Amino acid sequence: MSRKPTRTSGESTNSAAGAALPADTMPGLPPLAAILRLRNDTALPLYQQIEDQLAALIADGKLANGATLPAERHLAGSLGVSRATVQRAYDALRERRLIRSHGRHGSVVAGHGARLVPGMDRLKGFTQEMQEMGRKPSTRVLDHGIFSDRSLASLFGLPSTARFLKLVRVRLGDDVPMSVETAWYSLEAAPFLEHADIFGSIYAQLAEHGLSLSYCDQTIEAAAPNPQECAIFGFAEPQPCLLIKRSSYVRRELMLEYVEGLFRGDAYTYRLRLEA
Repeated sequence: MSRKPTRTSGESTNSAAGAALPADTMPGLPPLAAILRLRNDTALPLYQQIEDQLAALIADGKLANGATLPAERHLAGSLGVSRATVQRAYDALRERRLIRSHGRHGSVVAGHGARLVPGMDRLKGFTQEMQEMGRKPSTRVLDHGIFSDRSLASLFGLPSTARFLKLVRVRLGDDVPMSVETAWYSLEAAPFLEHADIFGSIYAQLAEHGLSLSYCDQTIEAAAPNPQECAIFGFAEPQPCLLIKRSSYVRRELMLEYVEGLFRGDAYTYRLRLEA
């Protein structure tokens, strides 16, 4: 993820993010034509078979909102059917408001997936948030390492020699990429994180060591994803996202975590109750 509080040095990089996906490849799935199964031993028209199978993939979240569908001519050639057949299936999906036309990019998914409406009145991690909403959380690590950086140490209020764990992760709910998160953790406050399970919940690991967060300072702003983030989310072009920045403390003045997470705007609506 490109957003940082500062340019860091001495980073240890263990992996890198992938390149942009072609338009007919969905994150975590083979090319769409390899997924669709058309039958000739049924009275169901071919266009309806395509429509029904695409609708099911959208309903299951396997085709995420904003994902680009293959061009009509391309998908028709891959499936061995006429372009009119694919066009009719796409038209039916548009009428159902499951996909929408998107200029020169063709058609993109605009499914009815329920938006997440998390409250903002309680400090909790992504894993807990997904579990409370009935979704299966998972993580894909793009980058991690241990390093020291004078500017970052200043942000944490620590000496210039302080060491940090850096994690760049894709956070998924039911295998759908929900956010791209870059986090820095102070090893001064939590030394055991040097050997953390980077695929598991960091907050749960803090709790296992008797360390819990007491409060955080958080901001939310609108942001556009960069090309790498668009590829992760399956966007054909940048879509509105939410950039959430959070500084978390284990006790007053002891900062443990700084996180910048880019959340897809088509999946989140934040709720906040204001008391009079």
